[in-house]
Amino acid sequence: MPRAGWRKPESEQRLSDHISIGVLTRTYPPAMVDAAVASAGRQERRHRLLPARVVVYYVMAMALFSHAAYEEVMRSLVEGLAWSRRWRSTTWTVPTKAAIFQARVRLGVEPLRILFHRAVHPLGTPESRGVWFRSWRLMSVDGTILDVADTPANEAAFGRPPHSRGEGSAFPQVRLAALAESGTHAIVDVALGPCTVGELSLAPELFRSLQPGMLCLADRLYFSYHLWQQASANGADLLWRARSNAVLPVVEELADGSYLSHLFATPKDRAVDRDGIPVRVIEYVLEAAGQPTPELPYRLITTILDPTLAPADELAVTYAERWELETAFDELKTHQRGPRLVLRSKRPEGVEQEIYGHLLTHFAIRALMHEAALEAEEDPDRLSFIRSLRVVRRAQTSGLFSP
Repeated sequence: MPRAGWRKPESEQRLSDHISIGVLTRTYPPAMVDAAVASAGRQERRHRLLPARVVVYYVMAMALFSHAAYEEVMRSLVEGLAWSRRWRSTTWTVPTKAAIFQARVRLGVEPLRILFHRAVHPLGTPESRGVWFRSWRLMSVDGTILDVADTPANEAAFGRPPHSRGEGSAFPQVRLAALAESGTHAIVDVALGPCTVGELSLAPELFRSLQPGMLCLADRLYFSYHLWQQASANGADLLWRARSNAVLPVVEELADGSYLSHLFATPKDRAVDRDGIPVRVIEYVLEAAGQPTPELPYRLITTILDPTLAPADELAVTYAERWELETAFDELKTHQRGPRLVLRSKRPEGVEQEIYGHLLTHFAIRALMHEAALEAEEDPDRLSFIRSLRVVRRAQTSGLFSP
């Protein structure tokens, strides 16, 4: 006797055997998705209308078609593809919104989290343009917030930031800290938390992805002895902006105008010269256009102590690459998700699942853009993310980029 919830298949062929969504299945092949599902212990023990592999692709498709209703996202996922000519349309019908919701609950967030950490990586190769500063791969760390559906469960899990008038803001918010490859905008690691947790508390989770040969850029918010110590622990080099009130005494002036100094955890440690971390300081001024007086000077600190390896003027120019992560956030939040749209999931685990779906989709688009840039011998910055997003959406219905 069939168990409750079991559905007899009308065909020996399963939806998961045929599903293709262009660049997503090309970047995340079915075997890779199945392995992530198995590692999370979410593989099926019986035939379902919506197998776990399909639901993983569906969550990514939600990010690709963020304006569409649940059923329309599923229809976009399976209709109009090359395989549909070889597979009778009567073998499958679009599931209801309730069925899709239950399938997402069964899947949970863990398979997508595992898939993200296994599949996402820096994209740059030695031939890539705009990815390198001399021999260093440029990386950036920064944070942002995401509005989520206004439900009691989401508010309890993520919090609601205060309004300037003392009221709560319109939506609960998730805080996201991210590490990205600056030149390709590939977001390679993230840490999530409620909006009540600052990004500095989340940042140490990202430092696990820093490696020797990387040069990590960060703004002055991150400037602290302990974060500097944690970020450099794995051998990556750092180039961060220092706060204007930071005490950085001159130890030795260098030929390129920079100087050597030390970071100390406390003023007392500085007074007794205890446990200081050697750093190199680069000071310069950016003149504001149309202003009678220049802005306050910038101060950068770096772990690269030898000026012949990285001259001060080149590091000052390179620091501007930190803004590429802001552009990646704009791609993710404004263009891919859509302006003024909130994440649609009404429960915290669904919110996290949806966020990883957005991150996986963004990486897939950026991987495609990097391949195109390599072929054209161009900097990936020269390619339009909006156009690429439109191409990927159109390609879904034509079966292009299928594995």
